[in-house]
Amino acid sequence: MNVWQKMNLANKITMVRFMLVPVFILLVTLFEGWGADLTAGLVFVVAACTDFIDGHIARSRGLVTTFGKFMDPLVDKILVTAAMVALVALGRTPAWVVVLILAREFAITGLRTVAVSEGVVIAASPLGKLKTTCQMVAIALLLVYTWPVLPNTLVYVLGQILMYAALVLTLLSGWDYLKGCKQMLSDM
Repeated sequence: MNVWQKMNLANKITMVRFMLVPVFILLVTLFEGWGADLTAGLVFVVAACTDFIDGHIARSRGLVTTFGKFMDPLVDKILVTAAMVALVALGRTPAWVVVLILAREFAITGLRTVAVSEGVVIAASPLGKLKTTCQMVAIALLLVYTWPVLPNTLVYVLGQILMYAALVLTLLSGWDYLKGCKQMLSDM
């Protein structure tokens, strides 16, 4: 029996999301125009939706695994990082915003890794989940706003507003995580 066959449904969905990242990057980097933007945006949306689907399946069917606890947030970070770097390369979002968001993501991922080594599990907070949703919607809008049937300026402005809202939520949820780990950090 191979590794794929041994995986439960939730973990398979996580791995499909991981496999969509290179497809997304190829679409963003090799092709130009609104058709490429729309296709890349749709691939991103499908990948983003699998994040909610695999989590729901894992919790509702009792399929939560150590592999899933590790891979799901890692794949989310890879997808968001790829998309945000692509948006900077396309000139659709400022690099400084992306640097701040990614710095928080890496810092909290590192903190979670240290916490796990100490036997502490840091669950995603409601603020962190809202941050992720805001990021995903902002990225999707900034990818597809060039599609001719959309009110381009409105979609672009909405995408920018949501990206800045995601930045604020990113910083607030990062601070929230740090406060929650204050005791663990002071013991180091």
